[in-house]
Amino acid sequence: MSRSSVPAPCVVPAFEAVRGGGTRRRPFRALGRGRRAPVVLLALTVAALAVAGSGAGIGPSAGAGASPSGAAAVTPRARPPAAVAVRLVSAPVRIADAETVRLLRAGDRVDVIAAPNSPMGGAGEARVVATGARVAEVPRSGETRSDGGALVVLSVPRSTAAALAGAGVTSQLAVTLC
Repeated sequence: MSRSSVPAPCVVPAFEAVRGGGTRRRPFRALGRGRRAPVVLLALTVAALAVAGSGAGIGPSAGAGASPSGAAAVTPRARPPAAVAVRLVSAPVRIADAETVRLLRAGDRVDVIAAPNSPMGGAGEARVVATGARVAEVPRSGETRSDGGALVVLSVPRSTAAALAGAGVTSQLAVTLC
């Protein structure tokens, strides 16, 4: 290695020590009242959650529900059933009255009612096939059948879509806005 590749030594100039300004830091034990409150509040919250999570105070008292071994019988808390995600499908539905369909907009909620087809009328009672179905699509103006019906697409659970398809074959369908 040659001497030219090594830099020459340099001298660091003298300077005064740099001191940080502001207040002096105090240790934790010397925290002021304003800083103790959040710490105490956090500790109380943790303790309350620990007691609530352990099941304390739930079930019969130790005297009345004590087991033969002397331990208190604690009944588990009833948990609400977990929400099950329902998969929605698109169900095309022929509504008998096209004028009613003109009142609908995408996003509306409707109940679908089936009235049995009967040349004599009164062969059966009308029944609700779907409740709270969301309207996905409505026909554009002029897209109606000659018999006055109109096709609407609803977003419903799969089981409701099957009921709607079956009712559409045997009944005339109508909607009511929710």
